[in-house]
Amino acid sequence: MRFASTHESNNEPTVSLARYIERLKPGQERIYFLIAESIEAARASPYIERLKTRGIEVLLLADRIDEWIMGQVEAFEGKRFKDAARGDLELGPLASEADKHDADAALKESKGLLKRVKDALGERVLEVRPSTRLTDSPAVLVLGEHDLRTTMRRVLAAAGQKAPESKPVLELNVTHPIVKYLDGEKDAGQFAQLAELLYDQAALAEGGQLANPAEYVQRLNRLLVRLAGVHEAAASSP
Repeated sequence: MRFASTHESNNEPTVSLARYIERLKPGQERIYFLIAESIEAARASPYIERLKTRGIEVLLLADRIDEWIMGQVEAFEGKRFKDAARGDLELGPLASEADKHDADAALKESKGLLKRVKDALGERVLEVRPSTRLTDSPAVLVLGEHDLRTTMRRVLAAAGQKAPESKPVLELNVTHPIVKYLDGEKDAGQFAQLAELLYDQAALAEGGQLANPAEYVQRLNRLLVRLAGVHEAAASSP
């Protein structure tokens, strides 16, 4: 088996599992991988932002059969495979005490925001929580350990089969300027619009398709008009 990897600048599948193991970080217990529509999309995915900042190598996959294949393999040389788009990243010893403190603080300080976002999105998400995998993006939808990806759901739908129901977890980067702006929004209607916009953007980043693209564009346009008005008002004030 050969893979494209964040360790290599090109998108060719040249990395072996043995070579990956040789480059493990001290204390690393997982072989991280990510499946996307293309290798380019996997490389730029928000799911691996934290891993890349830590210099942790991620195997990148993009063939339709890859989800089935990676579901059949469990470990290599005692290291379990870990899908970076599912559940907790399981950093283990790679997470410092400062990381754990920051995560606890983020959860404590953002409880009100998380509840407001969950109320706004309702049954579309299982949970809203602070993210430990994001550094640059505001939000991401995280799958459960056994949930099917959007791509696999489309394959089943094309074959006339119905995929099992599942709900993602919405993770928020509570330090991101957009999320901070959301937290400061007092108008309930505007808050709901922005929360839905973040959800839609996270769905697009996951490779999903929006149920109503026109409504997404309208929400985005309303936000841009509003922000432009605020900017103009600030520029014209003495």
